[in-house]
Amino acid sequence: MPILNKYLLKEITLNVLLVMLALMAMFSFFDLIQELDTLGKGHYGLTQILLFVALSVPGHIYDVMPVAVLVGCLFSLSQLARHSELLVLRVSGLSVFNLAMLLLKIGLLFTLLTFLVGELITPVSEKMAQRLRIQATQSVIAQEFRSGLWVKDGHHFINVEEVLADTTLLNVHIYEFDSQAKLIHMRNAKTAEFAQDYWQLKDVSETHFGPDSNRVTRLATAKWYSLIRPELLNVLLVMPEKMSAWNLYAYIDHLSSNKQKTTRYQVALWAKLIYPLACLVMVILALPFALVPQRTTGAGAGAKIVLGIMLGVVYQILNRVFAHLGLLNDWSPLFSAMLPTVLFFLAGLTMLQLAERR
Repeated sequence: MPILNKYLLKEITLNVLLVMLALMAMFSFFDLIQELDTLGKGHYGLTQILLFVALSVPGHIYDVMPVAVLVGCLFSLSQLARHSELLVLRVSGLSVFNLAMLLLKIGLLFTLLTFLVGELITPVSEKMAQRLRIQATQSVIAQEFRSGLWVKDGHHFINVEEVLADTTLLNVHIYEFDSQAKLIHMRNAKTAEFAQDYWQLKDVSETHFGPDSNRVTRLATAKWYSLIRPELLNVLLVMPEKMSAWNLYAYIDHLSSNKQKTTRYQVALWAKLIYPLACLVMVILALPFALVPQRTTGAGAGAKIVLGIMLGVVYQILNRVFAHLGLLNDWSPLFSAMLPTVLFFLAGLTMLQLAERR
């Protein structure tokens, strides 16, 4: 059994890496073509474009890892079946259950790898890539509204017209309300930079609204203490699906404390925790195809690879569809995030039972 473990691990890992290499080459080529449209904008030259494409690779690896595992397993098992190695293993007493357990051990390695890439590498590389692009093209982070970014912090409402890639805030407007929702203080600043545990405001204008009169004060600098941190602004640089689970949790906690809707980010958080398990589901899904005799289906390794890619694409589409359906219909975030994975797992088990009966 240890020899078989090593053999399967070697064959499947090699094929998964080859599939991953092919997919990364394809996605990187598409990224390069897309970025060439902005070549020459600001300081965005060919060197910056190539670096942006390279920094985008970890995000693509995270996205296509289950697909690569599925296709790699399909090809490996098809080769075993083609050379009658799988038949010899079955005749030697290896049950389908034991074979599935061996494959699940290999799938677990890719599950851990997917989690580590998605949690430790992708958030950092995506943020670096977006900052590189924004700084080189001399643009700002995309805003949620025409008037800029709006954030609620307790009794304060903050409007930021522009956010630079280094999280410097431009044209900041801070509105403070009392418990009766009456405006009592307004502060405007040209820039805000984070320093240790507070924001350093520059070129500040403060307006105090009193019961009888208003008072305006102008300051060169001022300190602004807020629960808003640069880490929370990462949501502007990185899509929620590419953020780390910890940053998602911190942002959800911030929104919850300010009584704001968190469904989208809760779905992203649960998907972040469940998505790596898709690698385990994919190895189960690949096994039934190897158990079907080649002479019965006439399907070769090439056809099974195409089928694997199609199944992987369907899985990715279902992930996004159910995430949006969950937001529209206000489903449970956990239900929206796990439903595609559960459906594919049940489909794999059903196909495995049918293949074993045949």
